Amino acid sequence: MFIPFITRTEDQTTKYLLRRKGGGGGGGHGGGGGGHASSGGKASAKGSAKSTTSSSAKTSPVITSGGKTMKTTSSGTGGSTKSVIPANQPFAGREVGGGTRNQIYGTSTYGSGYPGIAGRGVQGRGFPFLFYPVVFSAPIGAGGYYLYREEEYGKADNTSRPGGPLRQVSFSSSNSTFHIVSDNTTVTWLQTAVNSSCHSLNTFTVSSILPYNSSETPYPKPEEAIQYYRASSVVLTLDGYNNTAALGSDETALPSPVLPTVDTELLNCINQTIGTTVPLVSAAVSAQNFAPSFLFVLVILIALVS
Repeated sequence: MFIPFITRTEDQTTKYLLRRKGGGGGGGHGGGGGGHASSGGKASAKGSAKSTTSSSAKTSPVITSGGKTMKTTSSGTGGSTKSVIPANQPFAGREVGGGTRNQIYGTSTYGSGYPGIAGRGVQGRGFPFLFYPVVFSAPIGAGGYYLYREEEYGKADNTSRPGGPLRQVSFSSSNSTFHIVSDNTTVTWLQTAVNSSCHSLNTFTVSSILPYNSSETPYPKPEEAIQYYRASSVVLTLDGYNNTAALGSDETALPSPVLPTVDTELLNCINQTIGTTVPLVSAAVSAQNFAPSFLFVLVILIALVS
């Protein structure tokens, strides 16, 4: 997973955000391929960030995608059943499902994190993890048309988005503020998971969950993105980072470097926690459609009463 950190711009072998142990490869083009598995930072010195998998918190709320209502889980491996969205649903004809947890890591490029797909942008793509990609609002005169797909996926407040409208939560240490932007279901889960997993390793504050709109200040902008996950449906940003390469049209341009003073210990813990606990739909539950099940039960009750 690419991240333009402390290393020199000509060093292509070490400029990757550390993935969780057992993490998968990055999809998309972000100035380099592959990555190096490591737990990194203080989390490595004390073991890895602890997993939040209590029996009462393993299952997240349901989402609706492709006309089906499904449960998400923070402890599953993904691999939801592949299918094609039917004709009477939004994005009819596109493929959904199949993405696994070891495929969620992208790069710092919007459009990364799609298994087996490289290149910028999310236009016309399927939904391997069932969630829609995050969207950004285009400021006046902004470049990088590939970044702005509200016309395709709806605005940030789109209530039909799987998991609900886009939300954000921030995590601030003495010298760095990171934001997670994703749907409401995902952000709500990750706020708790990061707080639980990382507080024993780092000192930081956690914000309340707020609506997200990149056209408003001081909400995170696409040029502040340092890592995308789960087919670009989750993004981690860093306040003050200004990746001008993200706003241009040159796909070969390297991202701007990040100052070495960034809190890498907190960064690595957040990154590991997203990798191990971000909600996914697993194969066992992806085929469920709760509306027909409810109707089936209702028919039986009516038959018994009559």
